[in-house]
Amino acid sequence: MFLCWSAKGGSGTTVVAAALALVLSQRQPALLIDLGGDSPAALGIAEPHGPGITEWLASPTADSAALRRLAVDATDALQLIPLGLAQLLSPDDPMWSRLVTALGTLDATVVIDAGTGAPPTALAAAATHNLLVTRPCYLALRRAVATGLQPTGIVLINEPGRALSARDVERSLNTPVIAELQYDPAVARAVDAGLLASRLPRSLAHSLKIAA
Repeated sequence: MFLCWSAKGGSGTTVVAAALALVLSQRQPALLIDLGGDSPAALGIAEPHGPGITEWLASPTADSAALRRLAVDATDALQLIPLGLAQLLSPDDPMWSRLVTALGTLDATVVIDAGTGAPPTALAAAATHNLLVTRPCYLALRRAVATGLQPTGIVLINEPGRALSARDVERSLNTPVIAELQYDPAVARAVDAGLLASRLPRSLAHSLKIAA
């Protein structure tokens, strides 16, 4: 299970999670779970109007079969479980552990877009790959340290003109940078045009294959 999160908004978590899921789906079926709310738009698919992961978490009888029924096709090999309309549970709610159990029964590689802030405790503990998506920004790194959560790897979104290097980021979080994404206007154009799922930019796919 791949868990993608950021400590500060605007870091690119949703695009990274969606692109990572697309890369992984080239090997075997993948499932993207949207806890941030923007994954359908990032992938360029129609906005789902039915229930989502929040409704599943709110149901005392929901099981793995119900979880599968929430999935919508993003590509032939990638499915998406949308956020839904119910209120998202607090990070320490025990219902997240039930989600971990249900996900373990699915025959797919799972990627979770956990959005901004410390992700649910149970998801962070269960994730094989706990990935912090961040820019080389002092404020973002400061917030990441304040969460108290130790990621297993960092996906660094490089920006021209930043004073901090990848090595500085690794030292501040005591975590390796496993992928560096350079600024590429083609990525923004693909997202803006709704073409990320059908025309994943080569630079983005190449960089994330290392993290996958």
